[in-house]
Amino acid sequence: KTKLADSLVAAFAGKAAVLRQDDYYKARHAVPFPDREKTNYDEPGAFDTPLLLRHLRTLAAGGEIDCPVYDYAAHDRTPATVRISPAPLIIAEGILLFHEPKIRAAFDLKVFVDAAPAVRLARRIERDTKQRGRTEDSVRLQFETTVEPMHALYVEPGRSHADLVIPMNGPNPAAFEVLKAYLAGVLDKYSV
Repeated sequence: KTKLADSLVAAFAGKAAVLRQDDYYKARHAVPFPDREKTNYDEPGAFDTPLLLRHLRTLAAGGEIDCPVYDYAAHDRTPATVRISPAPLIIAEGILLFHEPKIRAAFDLKVFVDAAPAVRLARRIERDTKQRGRTEDSVRLQFETTVEPMHALYVEPGRSHADLVIPMNGPNPAAFEVLKAYLAGVLDKYSV
């Protein structure tokens, strides 16, 4: 999801803004760190969905937002924010965006990125050990105990709400080009 979103932002440089659901994990300052480590971050209640929805609507209306910054090592939101300016193309990416009806309704196009469990695990291990300071064992344990069960419960049902399903077990340049062409057409249509 992230690679696809980043590739689209690069392809539409200056015309695209990205909003990442992971930035909207709830602040948990009052929760002791050992308890924050045990939190299930793959279920809808882990996210500040009302703030995400407000920010999506603000960007769509042409306003700027101050996006939260989440610290994955601390399992908590930081006091910092990042200013995101509106753009003709707003790309939102996250595992549970299709779970919430109000969020789904905010999108003109819904793309479900599909990958096999082994691929998702390998990508998570690479990301979490390199970028989030986790051990491979902790990533595997989290994947088995929360990630996969929540995928079955909340993520996979989102497929039925998608306008387009893109298999991403590896590079899929054809799907990217099709999506890019579609979005270019949409931008052309609205820039007239």
